[in-house]
Amino acid sequence: MKHAPAKPVNALLALTLAAALSGCISFGPKPPPSLLTLQAAASPAVGTSQSSAEQRSIVVLVPTVPAALATQRVPVQATPTTLAYIKEAQWAEPPARLFARLIADTVTARAGMVVLSGVQSLSDPSATLGGELRMFGADAVANSAVVTYDATLIRPNQTRVEKRRFEARVPVAAINAATVGPALNDAANQVATQVADWVKQP
Repeated sequence: MKHAPAKPVNALLALTLAAALSGCISFGPKPPPSLLTLQAAASPAVGTSQSSAEQRSIVVLVPTVPAALATQRVPVQATPTTLAYIKEAQWAEPPARLFARLIADTVTARAGMVVLSGVQSLSDPSATLGGELRMFGADAVANSAVVTYDATLIRPNQTRVEKRRFEARVPVAAINAATVGPALNDAANQVATQVADWVKQP
C-alpha cells in the first residue's frame, strides 16, 4: 500500500517554523530615520592649492575617547553620576573621526596650515595635534550640548608637549535628536575655532 506524499505537510511545517522564528531573530537594531554628522563652519575652498614648502604643516590625530563615546550613539549626562543615550540619535560614523575631520578643515581654513597624514609628515617637520574627546553629547541638568576636548600639541622640531582643555556649551530647548544634533555641530565648531587659533600661534 502506497502512502500519500508528505511534501505539502513538510512545506506547511517549514512555513510555520519560519513565521515563529521571525519574531525571535533580529539582525540588528532598527536604524533611526536619519543619521547625524558634522559640518565645518570654516573649510578650504574647492580648488585651493597648498604646499608644505610655503606653509606650516600639522598632523591631526583622531582623538581617543572614553567608553561612553566609543559608539555612534549620542550620550546624555542624566545626573552627575549617570549616563543614558538619546533615543533615535546616531552618528553616521564614530564621532571622534567626525570631530578630527572638522578640526582639520577648520585648521586649514582658519590657520592656513597644511594638514598632512602621519605618513606624509615623516619627511616634513610638522606639528602634531592629538588628545582626548572627553564629552560629546548632552547635559540634561543644564539643557545643553557639550563638547569637551583635552588637546595635546607638539610643535615642529620640539619634544615638549603642550596641553589645553577646550569646551563649548550650546543651550537646547529639549534633549532629543532634532535639537541636540545641530547644537553639537555648533559646539564642535566653536571648539575647532579655538583649537585653530591655538595651533597657529608660533
